[in-house]
Amino acid sequence: MTELLLREDKGGIATLTMNSPANLNALSDAMLAALMEALVALDTDRSVRAVILRGTGKAFCAGHDLKEMQAGRQSEDAGRAYFHDLFTRCGAVMQAIGRLPQPVIAQVHGIATAAGCQLVASCDMAVAAEGTRFGVNGVNIGLFCSTPMVALSRNIPRKQAFEMLTTGGFIDATRAEALGLVNRVVPPEALEREALTLAETVAAKLDAAVRIGKRAFYEQLEMGLSDAYAHTGAVMVENMLWRDTDEGIQAFLEKRAPRWS
Repeated sequence: MTELLLREDKGGIATLTMNSPANLNALSDAMLAALMEALVALDTDRSVRAVILRGTGKAFCAGHDLKEMQAGRQSEDAGRAYFHDLFTRCGAVMQAIGRLPQPVIAQVHGIATAAGCQLVASCDMAVAAEGTRFGVNGVNIGLFCSTPMVALSRNIPRKQAFEMLTTGGFIDATRAEALGLVNRVVPPEALEREALTLAETVAAKLDAAVRIGKRAFYEQLEMGLSDAYAHTGAVMVENMLWRDTDEGIQAFLEKRAPRWS
């Protein structure tokens, strides 16, 4: 049986590969379960300092598995309980990415649609191949992408997000970069190398500083301005008192490489 989600660890970087090309790596019940299992394992894995998320085949991810969703309608409640559980589980996966201590980089190609676009928006950073298309196009089949909207509207300007959601239109990778959905766009043949280079750059930093910084980044986004400054000031105090931070600053002043523990 083909493994739905592959994991490869190398040099402090874990690469998760969605491996269901026949349905464009759709977020089926099994795929969501596999992603959550992998994220839970990574959460406590101190050997991993950065994560790359990618897909096999023609696409990064085409969103929810519509055939499974239609099958869910066969229950006595016409699918109400199943749909509630499905969107709850999907939301939990997206939030787990943000809570993961390590930065997560989406390596995107082909298409990223509906919940697949939500997955890109939920990652901390994203690198896309030229020609990649992004959309929250559920409205085209009568299903407004309300849960993908949460991540999308926290990544790009609201009017642009609303247009995508209400028209079902797609944007290309260049437009996605301009709007802030992805960090950079590269030729398809350079995609893997670019994502890895970004991951290696992050992985080379003081791991504890990146972890405390990622947590504070998302926490302060939910706060008012004064609370955000108070919170991040406290985080910086804690960070400054670390032995490795002392060493890093002293090494910079002495123009040498830091000797971190």
